[in-house]
Amino acid sequence: MTSPAKFKKDKEIIAEYDTQVKEIRAQLTEQMKCLDQQCELRVQLLQDLQDFFRKKAEIEMDYSRNLEKLAERFLAKTRSTKDQQFKKDQNVLSPVNCWNLLLNQVKRESRDHTTLSDIYLNNIIPRFVQVSEDSGRLFKKSKEVGQQLQDDLMKVLNELYSVMKTYHMYNADSISAQSKLKEAEKQEEKQIGKSVKQEDRQTPRSPDSAANVRIEEKHVRRSSVKKIEKMKEKRQAKYTENKLKAIKARNEYLLALEATNASVFKYYIHDLSDLIDQCCDLGYHASLNRALRTFLSAELNLEQSKHEGLDAIENAVENLDAISDKQRLMEMYNNVFCPPMKFEFQPHMGDMASQLCAQQPVQSELVQRCQQLQSRLSTLKIENEEVKKTMEATLQTIQDIVTVEDFDVSDCFQYSNSMESVKSTVSETFMSKPSIAKRRANQQETEQFYFTKMKEYLEGRNLITKLQAKHDLLQKTLGESQRTDCSLARRSSTVRKQDSSQAIPLVVESCIRFISRHGLQHEGIFRVSGSQVEVNDIKNAFERGEDPLAGDQNDHDMDSIAGVLKLYFRGLEHPLFPKDIFHDLMACVTMDNLQERALHIRKVLLVLPKTTLIIMRYLFAFLNHLSQFSEENMMDPYNLAICFGPSLMSVPEGHDQVSCQAHVNELIKTIIIQHENIFPNPRELEGPVYSRGGSMEDYCDSPHGETTSAEDSTQDVTTEHHTSDDECEPIEAIAKFDYVGRTARELSFKKGASLLLYQRASDDWWEGRHNGIDGLIPHQYIVVQDTLIS
Repeated sequence: MTSPAKFKKDKEIIAEYDTQVKEIRAQLTEQMKCLDQQCELRVQLLQDLQDFFRKKAEIEMDYSRNLEKLAERFLAKTRSTKDQQFKKDQNVLSPVNCWNLLLNQVKRESRDHTTLSDIYLNNIIPRFVQVSEDSGRLFKKSKEVGQQLQDDLMKVLNELYSVMKTYHMYNADSISAQSKLKEAEKQEEKQIGKSVKQEDRQTPRSPDSAANVRIEEKHVRRSSVKKIEKMKEKRQAKYTENKLKAIKARNEYLLALEATNASVFKYYIHDLSDLIDQCCDLGYHASLNRALRTFLSAELNLEQSKHEGLDAIENAVENLDAISDKQRLMEMYNNVFCPPMKFEFQPHMGDMASQLCAQQPVQSELVQRCQQLQSRLSTLKIENEEVKKTMEATLQTIQDIVTVEDFDVSDCFQYSNSMESVKSTVSETFMSKPSIAKRRANQQETEQFYFTKMKEYLEGRNLITKLQAKHDLLQKTLGESQRTDCSLARRSSTVRKQDSSQAIPLVVESCIRFISRHGLQHEGIFRVSGSQVEVNDIKNAFERGEDPLAGDQNDHDMDSIAGVLKLYFRGLEHPLFPKDIFHDLMACVTMDNLQERALHIRKVLLVLPKTTLIIMRYLFAFLNHLSQFSEENMMDPYNLAICFGPSLMSVPEGHDQVSCQAHVNELIKTIIIQHENIFPNPRELEGPVYSRGGSMEDYCDSPHGETTSAEDSTQDVTTEHHTSDDECEPIEAIAKFDYVGRTARELSFKKGASLLLYQRASDDWWEGRHNGIDGLIPHQYIVVQDTLIS
């Protein structure tokens, strides 16, 4: 039997457990009440926000009406006297114009505040209503989840209580069985002791009678001991059984205790936090953020409209340039996007003829095939152009869909000069837009149609490209025999021209010459991407040793030519600026003084080979010249540096590409501005230099050991040609364009003027005379008499 003390202790333990469970249950109840209060406070806050913006909308509308009355009062007065005032005194035009602008600004503010009131009523307040409805709905679902969590927790606590009671019961049975076992052991010891004493107290009797008595007593004692032993064995088995049950019950109790503590800890530490974050507060702060951002957008646009803050918007729009991003991507991964080498003709078994055979009897067949290709190409181009128009219209629709922003109300502040109603300007509000699901369905359907047309257009364009290539080759082959000797002469002249300027690669010299003549004022030069097809054609022509930009033709796309020049420097196996001087150049960028920075850059670059310095000098002189037309071409030194920085200098691996590229751009900008102070002059470094006319002037040693330019050498020519008239007769030429000299040595003349040419100063300049003045004459601006051309 358990003692009263132990029984009392058990009752205290159970009472303590009940108390702890009651406290937890009370806590769980208070948690739900706390969440209820939070929901009520949230609803009240949203209601207050609605009331606030509703009242503010009324104030804004009243203010707008008062401004309208103020403006109309003085506008009516102005209209009645405006014409008379201008007739009497024209000097008051500016003051009256300022006065009218002031009144128009008041009317603009009136419309802006009307718009603001409408946004409050039809955009912001409905957002708060939706947030309130969403919060209430989500809280109900969150409360259900929380109640389920609490029920699960109480279930765990009840299971712990049941296991604990089972443990107490089995442990009590074990203690009781142990007590009974001890009592049986005491009885056994007592019986054995009692038998020994009785044997000692027995008196002697007759042998027969004594023997009989001893046998009977011994039999009685054995029977009593056996009974006690059997009782002891039963109690021992009972105790062992109860003890095992008590141990198992205690183990189950300890396991349940550990699981319960873990569950309670998880509920309080994790479940409650997750319940609040991911259920009760689900979307509340984000929705409230959007609503308040709508308010901020409206207020900021009101201020922007009042202070004419359109520059910031233009800059933001300008930064969203998909074409520039595409160009940067292709420049960044030039090795991936650069066209591969052309497939060359592979002769078979000694057949070295790599040209089409246009001789009889296949000539007529080639002519017929060329005509068929021409006809099919015409049809395909018309069909593909229609597909392209449909594709572009669909693309515009997709762009309109994906650019919708429901919190930006900038469009509401854009007005025309007409007195349009406010409702028409705010028709596209948050509440009037289609649902998200409907918009997404429309977008996906439009995208599917667009990609279908895109695939059809690309397939058609690929087919046209293949057929066009065949047609052009046939046409070229059939017309090969009709080329004139003049064309051959021009081609040989081009080749000689290339050979005469070996220090500057032909592609660099030709592209720069073309841009300098025709593209200095081309907007976005080097920033806007050109036609990839034309870029490839020009690049391939240069690789064949030809100069596709020779002559006076200006039928090439300027952006494509600029792309060829950038692609050349990007594709160099070794960058123009070697990696081993990267850190030295980056150290120069940190210097604040521009002159000191240029001096250090010069020291670093002087270690480079002569040919590299000549190319650098030529290129940066051209870029400096191009930047002087930044008002027309929108390309100042910094913009040019952004375009050329990645092509001229690559950032070594292991460096922060973003920060290092910014330093590279700053370095290129400095070199463009300070190129004259950085690179050696012609007397220090012999070689071609860039001239303002787009040509290349060669500097060589004079008989006196000094290096002189073609431009300076004309000073000697003008004094010598009088003494050498017998040796060289002047050539007559006619100006075919107006030309204004850019330096003191360049002659100016009008179209149709008669000019005398003494001799060639370079491939692009003549030394000659006009109106009695000697100087330089650009070759591209004149026509030389055929009979006098050597």
